[in-house]
Amino acid sequence: MGKILGHLKPSLIWEHFEEICKHPRPSKKEEKIAEYVFSVGKRNNLETFRDKFGNVIIRKPASPGYENRKTVVLQGHLDMVCEKNSDVIHDFDNEPIYPYIDNGWVRAKGTTLGADNGIGVAASLAVLEDKDLQHGPIECLFTLDEETGLTGAAGLKSNTLKADILLNLDSEEEGSIYIGCAGGKTTVSKFKYKADKASGKYSAFEVKVSGLLGGHSGLEIHQGRGNAIKILTRLLTNYSNENKIRLSRIEGGNKHNAIPREALALVLVPKEDDNKFKKFVKKFNDIVKAENSTSEPGLVGSLAANALPKYMIDKDTQKNLLLALYGVPHGVIKMSYDIPGLTETSTNLATITTDEKYITVVTSQRSSVASEIEDVADMVHSVFNLAGAKSEVTDGYPGWKPNVNSEILGVAKNTYTQLFNKEPEIKAIHAGLECGIISEKYPDMDMISFGPTLFGVHSPDEKMEISSIPKFWDLLTNILKNVPQK
Repeated sequence: MGKILGHLKPSLIWEHFEEICKHPRPSKKEEKIAEYVFSVGKRNNLETFRDKFGNVIIRKPASPGYENRKTVVLQGHLDMVCEKNSDVIHDFDNEPIYPYIDNGWVRAKGTTLGADNGIGVAASLAVLEDKDLQHGPIECLFTLDEETGLTGAAGLKSNTLKADILLNLDSEEEGSIYIGCAGGKTTVSKFKYKADKASGKYSAFEVKVSGLLGGHSGLEIHQGRGNAIKILTRLLTNYSNENKIRLSRIEGGNKHNAIPREALALVLVPKEDDNKFKKFVKKFNDIVKAENSTSEPGLVGSLAANALPKYMIDKDTQKNLLLALYGVPHGVIKMSYDIPGLTETSTNLATITTDEKYITVVTSQRSSVASEIEDVADMVHSVFNLAGAKSEVTDGYPGWKPNVNSEILGVAKNTYTQLFNKEPEIKAIHAGLECGIISEKYPDMDMISFGPTLFGVHSPDEKMEISSIPKFWDLLTNILKNVPQK
């Protein structure tokens, strides 16, 4: 039994989730967790294999009397977003995640918890191991590299699965059943700069914006949370409008699908302007804290003296970069008119990095309407191209078109209502689910997505509601019990 979570109910899910936390699983480095999942299939004498891409597939025969039911595939991804607070030292490649219980929630110590999608994987493993469940034939599909491009699902062959129905276990709101999701693209823009030698007439400072909530760029983009890169750009631009300042380095964000929580810049100002710059940063900090006091109570702008760097970014590139960062859109572009409360189209200014030759800016665009993904990607592309950057837009991933007449949706709705005496909410989600890619390969497969309640995924504030897990488990196992006949 797990030392921390094993006493929680249903115990089989929690034991697997705690075990999953012990296995490092950054995107593209899922070998350790894949080995663990593979071992669960083998020790239960189930058909277990990996496809050419590395996805793990495990098959469990029907329980007695259920052999004539349609085959169901339970699907989730093995990787997790690896984010941590800046004051936390954590090696995601080798260290486990350290979960703990906090007033009805499970959280992690200073890092993302990885309940996205560790809890879906744990539920699938629990189904495979539970000998008392009633169900038809089951396949479990554990994909790789969902968080950085859904490449595991993209690598799946169209003849690998035998299932008629897919239950995606990668949603984050108990009581909601999802039947559609957004597609997306990533736009990468590079500024090539000249390195000017730094002069001793300058003082160097590190300017930092931190303490923001961040979060998933699909699930939380509509909440108006602060973007650390945008705030830092505003500071630098406002000061440079009337004062001399040189930029040596700028960094911010960590993941293409997360709203950046932190950003920093190494800047140089003439020594005689040291106090002026310090006063400006303090005043700016007060202004943005007041503007965001409700939405971002932890926002902090800080300034620290730094050793003088050897080089500065040339003036023209600095000007064009700041103009582009200031002008590029971030946030909701359009809300859906068909589904109340659903973000239809958005863009996220995600990361910025500086190396010896280039400043690289990564943005991500999402929409449930394919043509609108193209439009907003072109919008972002245009801003950076006007500023002299070279931009490339990825092929992206498809959305998942809702099917309100889905047979398994009807089963899930009736099951939920009978179990909990209320109807579930039927929704689409402004995030990329692997259902979109899998449905392209298996166009006749009937699909829904559901899960327990998670908050703050893709950030160190991620937490999972303990009380939602039994309901998630009851819904999953009873849907399996009620799957239609072939």
